[in-house]
Amino acid sequence: MRLPPRALPILSAILLPACGPKAPVVPEMGASPFGPTGIPPELRGNGEDAGTPIAPGGNAPPPSVAAAFAAHDPNSLVWTDPDNPDAEIPELQGLMAVTPQKGPWRESEAEAIRESRKTGKPLLIWFTDSVRSSSCKSLSNGLFARQDFEEWATENTVRLIVDQSVKGKDIEDDARKKIYVRGLKKKYSARGYPTLLLISPSGEVVGRYKSYRKGQEDFVWGQLKQGVSLAVENHKSWKASLERKGYRDWTDGKGRVIFAKLAGYRDGELLLVEPDGQRARTHEDRLSAGDRVWIEDQKRLRGVR
Repeated sequence: MRLPPRALPILSAILLPACGPKAPVVPEMGASPFGPTGIPPELRGNGEDAGTPIAPGGNAPPPSVAAAFAAHDPNSLVWTDPDNPDAEIPELQGLMAVTPQKGPWRESEAEAIRESRKTGKPLLIWFTDSVRSSSCKSLSNGLFARQDFEEWATENTVRLIVDQSVKGKDIEDDARKKIYVRGLKKKYSARGYPTLLLISPSGEVVGRYKSYRKGQEDFVWGQLKQGVSLAVENHKSWKASLERKGYRDWTDGKGRVIFAKLAGYRDGELLLVEPDGQRARTHEDRLSAGDRVWIEDQKRLRGVR
């Protein structure tokens, strides 16, 4: 049916606002970072990760786990990286090791992100200018230097500092650090000092807080506590969605945990893949008793000896 010409503008007015997703708006300090509900969008309502309907065969393991055991032939376990065939897959125990740090704030984004994913703690990033910004100095002295904040932050967050005034050991090192800081500011759209970001272990920015005035330390801390609480809920939802795809917690003999799925198995050797694509190899003898029981159950289900 052909619509009359006068109906077209009305139809366009109805359809155009729905075209294209709207960019999320993250409020500055002084307002709730999650809108009037206090809940980030990904935790509202019943999205696609809200649950999986029960169906016949629902107790069967995910296809990825079944595939890891099903073939069980000499070619079923491939260690090489197709993007870098010469790269060696690291040992799981090496990935689980925690890198020593000099203080409570990490200076390497890569290490901080990895620790956040391993521990399940949200990442707190502090963009600062420790030399020229009086607000940054005031925030540091009024909140970050407090013992009660230190104890809370150690238990609940992984911290990363990005300091505009950082100096290198020499001219080349100084230039590298300046490029590094500039890159992170651009990546996280950090403008002005201080800027604080809270990022869930899954990589979602759940809070952004800008500027600071003396006397606001308890208010800032309250905002961070709310953000951490919501980041933890965000992480649980994200983790549950991946568990339905075959991911699970693996624990070594020292009680260290990694969240990954089984991508290959042969004669006790395992290839594990984390959600970000990081791969690791290990032997079942190096895993916890609970993991070894799980492996034996899967082998028995599939007649693997």
